[in-house]
Amino acid sequence: MQDTPSHDAAQETQMLRESAVDFVQRSQDNKRVRERRGTLPGYDAGAARQMAELGWFGIVVPEEHGGLGLGFAEMSVVLQELGKGLMADPLGSSVLAARVLQHAGNESIAARLLPGIADASALPCVAWQEDAGGLDAAAAATKARASGEGVVLDGRKRFVAGAAGASGFIVSARSEAGLGLYWVPAGAPGSALSHEWRADETPSGVLELSGVAVPAADVLAPPGETAAAALERAVDEAAVMASAEMLGVMEASLQMALGYMRTRVQFGKPIGSFQALQHKATDLYVQQELSRAVLDDAVRELDANGPALERAKLASRCKGRSSDAGLRVAREVIQLHGAIGFTDEYDAGLYLKRALVLSAWLGNATAHRRRFARLTGGVVTL
Repeated sequence: MQDTPSHDAAQETQMLRESAVDFVQRSQDNKRVRERRGTLPGYDAGAARQMAELGWFGIVVPEEHGGLGLGFAEMSVVLQELGKGLMADPLGSSVLAARVLQHAGNESIAARLLPGIADASALPCVAWQEDAGGLDAAAAATKARASGEGVVLDGRKRFVAGAAGASGFIVSARSEAGLGLYWVPAGAPGSALSHEWRADETPSGVLELSGVAVPAADVLAPPGETAAAALERAVDEAAVMASAEMLGVMEASLQMALGYMRTRVQFGKPIGSFQALQHKATDLYVQQELSRAVLDDAVRELDANGPALERAKLASRCKGRSSDAGLRVAREVIQLHGAIGFTDEYDAGLYLKRALVLSAWLGNATAHRRRFARLTGGVVTL
């Protein structure tokens, strides 16, 4: 009797999870995580190469462009496990670029750039947010003005994840005709890249554009509805994948606390036997599982390629829930450890700082609640 396609997919997903678990067990080194703080590019380039060899950068890249052509269910399980090991960079940020390239509809540029993402040889980043941050993909102050057959870009982009190791940038800019998307190679004349440091001391790019010439061949999506829709859809997809990483951070943090509660003895008993701490741990577990449930819903919707409104609602529901839950779990895990949890040498702090970064990236809980309310006519059920 042959396996059904759903059974095959479940087996493939489980194999990816087991591979990621093995990778983290062999490669996780929190001492090196601490050593990389405040340095560029902010992640382990050797580990990224190994992830590429395992095919993970190509999970959501079509086969014709060198990827595996799989779905978000598969990418989600890998990011969950890498989140447990604080090893998801730059894989998480690459999802956003890969999906913008696929949704923008420019096959020529996609064929040029997607293979580099699949093998991690050339990783582009998406520069779409500006000083105010926010979730409105169409809100861009960066200007695009016509120049011959191409355009010239002027503006400033912030919060560019993965920028330090980027081969170039997909830049959103506005002209009189609307929002467009443009490819700007790293180091292009008129561009300047600097970095801000996030809570976990990994870099976030600031891209300055002053008279940057973009030839017609590098116009990813001309001004119009296609560009804005492609960017919004990719941001939704990347936000769900950030939630998958956050779930991994939650799980690792909570397991660390439970292990401590079993071994830390006060008044002659493990502190895990105290009812007040049991109640707190149970509450945190509930937060974790609620996040898992909304993540599963969102992933199914993304893989089903459903209506844009439903995708947007579930993406904001997922990111809002996981941002809140991740911060709550990571903070209360520190409290469960007592004084040792506040020390830099103890790993609980690393997970809290990563949770702070993930909760803010691609919109925090407040931003996504407001968006969800707008999309549902004011009914918030996160």
